[in-house]
Amino acid sequence: MAPNAVDDEKPVVLVTGCAKGGIGYEYCQAFSSLGCRVVATDVPDRVPDLAGLDADQLPLDVTSDDSVAATVARVLADHGRVDVLVNNAGIGCTGPLAELRGEAVRRAMDVNFLGQLRTVRAVAPHMASRRSGRVVNVGSVVGTAATPWAGPYCASKAAVHAATDALRLELRPFGVHVVKVVPGAVRSGLGHANTAHLAGQEWRLYGEFAAAIAERARASQAGSATDAGVFARHVARRVMSPRPPREIVYGSMTALFAALAAAPLWARDAFFANRFGLAKMMR
Repeated sequence: MAPNAVDDEKPVVLVTGCAKGGIGYEYCQAFSSLGCRVVATDVPDRVPDLAGLDADQLPLDVTSDDSVAATVARVLADHGRVDVLVNNAGIGCTGPLAELRGEAVRRAMDVNFLGQLRTVRAVAPHMASRRSGRVVNVGSVVGTAATPWAGPYCASKAAVHAATDALRLELRPFGVHVVKVVPGAVRSGLGHANTAHLAGQEWRLYGEFAAAIAERARASQAGSATDAGVFARHVARRVMSPRPPREIVYGSMTALFAALAAAPLWARDAFFANRFGLAKMMR
């Protein structure tokens, strides 16, 4: 469909990882409430129903170059532009690094890190040609202070942080703003998904730590976790401000993780060893 005059006045926001129950779904609600035209994407069987919102729903697999290219081409054909890209798609990967299957580790990196690069490559030439655009890459507090039992997830988010810092400088000459979002503990479907992936898993070296590993899978969903809607609205407002920030750090436990990131390694190790059941093996 050709964009109409009313749609031309609305910023077009492409959001990845929008399944209902996740933060991406809340981003769609938040950006729509700010008067944006939202394009919500996810893998085909998880594309959300956003009835009542000024939104489109499109299938997108961020691990596929062809899928990313096709979806971005469709958005450009329908709306003529992408003003904001929100790289939210992500998966967990819980377990001890010495025992996790290589495929699980590769998939975490492919979705969480390389998936963002694929979408950036697809939209950057368009944004650069217009000398306008905003790219929002979602990292995590564990990208700066890695926890045990989630090494691949932490590594993928650390890669997001490093790449986003480089991208912010590389796209600046073209008038494209790059924003790094660093969530703390935010209540979403991630904890349930992490726990489900552990079902039936047996650890050879770490059998006695099964309970601690399961605790790490749901750690970000504790009672103090920030509501996903509150988090999404905060991020959307700042991204759409006249001068978007370089970094948005928000949510429960962000102050704790900032302190851990700045702490000596012995102190950080002691904290996480006690928190996730490893202290008894270090005595």
